[in-house]
Amino acid sequence: GLIALATVLIVHEFSHGIQAVGEKIPIKSIGLLLVAILPGAFVEPDEDELKKASKISRLRVYGAGSMANMTLALIAILIVFGASYGIPHFFAEDGIQIGHIVADSPSDGVLKEGMVIESIDNHKINDSQSYLNLVGTFKPGDNITVGTDQGDYSVCLGKNPNNESVGFFGIQASKHFKLVDNSLGPIPWVLFSLVELFQWIFTLNLGIGLFNLLPIKPLDGGHMLEILLTYKLSEAQAKPIVNAISVILAMVVVFSLVVGFI
Repeated sequence: GLIALATVLIVHEFSHGIQAVGEKIPIKSIGLLLVAILPGAFVEPDEDELKKASKISRLRVYGAGSMANMTLALIAILIVFGASYGIPHFFAEDGIQIGHIVADSPSDGVLKEGMVIESIDNHKINDSQSYLNLVGTFKPGDNITVGTDQGDYSVCLGKNPNNESVGFFGIQASKHFKLVDNSLGPIPWVLFSLVELFQWIFTLNLGIGLFNLLPIKPLDGGHMLEILLTYKLSEAQAKPIVNAISVILAMVVVFSLVVGFI
C-alpha cells in the first residue's frame, strides 16, 4: 500500500511539473519527501508565470496529474490481468481465511482472525464458492460446528442484519490459497505479491486521480472549473460560483465519509 501511495504522489506531482515545463512555465522547486513512513512528492511551478499562461496551458498543467494517475491505473490493471493467468498454475484455493470478526456477533470470542475455515457442519469448504453456497442455507439459532486449521468450534448463529431469515456468523472472510507447485522456488510468491502490489497501484491511482478532478478548490478539478467558467464569465463572476460548488461538494464528501464510518 505504501509503495502504491508513493506511485500516486510521484506520478501525479511530476506530471504537473513535466507539463508545466512543456508549457514554458518555470518550476521553482521539485523533490521527494518521507514523513515517518509516508512517502510524498512536490512540484512548485512559478505561480506568477502560471497565472500569465493561456487558459488551455493552465488546463493542461492542472489536468496532467490526474491523467497520469489514471494512465498508470490502466497499465496496472492490465498487468494484474496478465499476471493473474499465471497464478492458478501455482496456487489453488484452500478454504476461507477469517479477516475480521464483527464485534458482539456470534463468532466474537469464539473464532479468531487469521483462522482458515476448512469445514462447516462437516461440509468441506474447498473454495469461496462452496463457502458462499453453504452459509446462506443456515437459519438463526442454528448451532454450527466450524472446522478450522486451529480446531473445531461451535457457533450459535444470530439474525443476519440484511435478512433476518438467514443465519449470521459475524465474520468477514477472504480466499485462502495454498502452493501447488514447489518446483519454482520463490517465483510463485513473488508473482502473488506483484499482483497484490499492482492491485493497490490500480485502486489508489484510479481513486485518488478521479477524486482530484472533483470541482472542489484547492483540488485540480476546482481550478479547472474556474478556468472553464472564465471562457464565458469574468473572473470576478466565476470565483464565487466555484467557491459555492466547492463548499457544497466538500460537505457531501465529509457527510459520505462520516456515514460510511458510522
